[in-house]
Amino acid sequence: MSARALLGCIADDFTGATDLANNLVRGGMRVVLSMGLPQDMPDADAIVIALKSRTAPVAEAVADSLAACRWLRAQGARQVYFKVCSTFDSTPRGNIGPVAEALIEELEASMCVVTPAFPEAGRRIFMGHLFVGEQLLSESPMRNHPLTPMTDSNLVRVMQAQLDAGKARKTGMVPYSIVAQGAEKIEQRLNELSAEGLNFAVVDALADADMVELARAVQGHRMMVAGSGLAIGLPAVYGLSPGADAATLPQAQGTRAVISGSCSAASNAQVAAFLRAGGQAWAIDALRIGSGVDLVAEALQWALPKLEADKPVLLYATAAPETVRQVQAALGSEHAGHVIEQIMAGIAHGLVQAGVGQLVIAGGETSGACIQALGIGSMRVGPQIDPGVPWSFAHCASGQPLHVALKSGNFGGIDFFSNAFNRLDESTGIL
Repeated sequence: MSARALLGCIADDFTGATDLANNLVRGGMRVVLSMGLPQDMPDADAIVIALKSRTAPVAEAVADSLAACRWLRAQGARQVYFKVCSTFDSTPRGNIGPVAEALIEELEASMCVVTPAFPEAGRRIFMGHLFVGEQLLSESPMRNHPLTPMTDSNLVRVMQAQLDAGKARKTGMVPYSIVAQGAEKIEQRLNELSAEGLNFAVVDALADADMVELARAVQGHRMMVAGSGLAIGLPAVYGLSPGADAATLPQAQGTRAVISGSCSAASNAQVAAFLRAGGQAWAIDALRIGSGVDLVAEALQWALPKLEADKPVLLYATAAPETVRQVQAALGSEHAGHVIEQIMAGIAHGLVQAGVGQLVIAGGETSGACIQALGIGSMRVGPQIDPGVPWSFAHCASGQPLHVALKSGNFGGIDFFSNAFNRLDESTGIL
């Protein structure tokens, strides 16, 4: 490839970054995922910069995103891809809208598509409304998310509410009746919306083929706001095709562990399945925070004697919504989340110091905290485990090599924790 990246990506959390990188790798792109701004230009077709900005203060999220955008443009990236969650996780204040507006100004873009759709993972949009599986977003478990509860399925309305009223930008929609006609009709409708003075367009999608057509339609656009689904069609736009080389990682070593801080319905089910299968697990009792007990030391004391090369241990703070509410009531929502993240990060650091070389982390905020605690600056993205979740390879600040899978709380099948290590064993690019 050339010395310049073809595609520059900004992800608002760490699991979202690996989700996006996963789909790009599947399409044949060599991808480097950087935690924050890279120190130098990596040899890759696409660069994904992972930020921890989804729930950060708005001004901080905007500043970090603009810095990433400017770095990517300086490397010659043809397009900037702002990766958001496939469930459009946000609050009425942002951060999707404010960051998107800042990027559209920075790039002097007149029109930007907005589509968190990822049909393969059950995220579909119809008439501007987001469905999670067979449920509207507002009726899905996301309505109870502890940090970003999603109670409105109308993405046009959600996006518009986050835009700066003083700048008078508007959000429109490209309905499925147009999407079904292919790239040329999509592009035509986007141009019409732009001529009418609109700046953002929520685009319907029901199948992966729709994402491929949309990628073709926006190949001349300077930026897009999307989940990882749009990445399915982008490698072909850049003239690349699927190949095993893009997903090759070094041989896996060390013992195995799983850390789960997510309280999503999917993660709760995955923890329950691991326990039913007889897996060794330790529950972090978040209600004991503030009791004076060192929960990190307690968890590591249990885990370290049980580490084995072929059997993972699970340490989890995953809990039912009512328990989450109790913890938030006692500590405050933001403080409770931060404290739990730091506990899980401390556990991850201790496990890796003890020789864990294969680590699964569940939960976006948990993943960000753990990766930062391990001092990981960048990762090479490898083979897919489940839609949206790949294995990656990195070196920790200590120099220790680590295979790590960062799983969004809502992603993965019920047996994800066991399947992840089976996939690692089976991957010819790793063994």
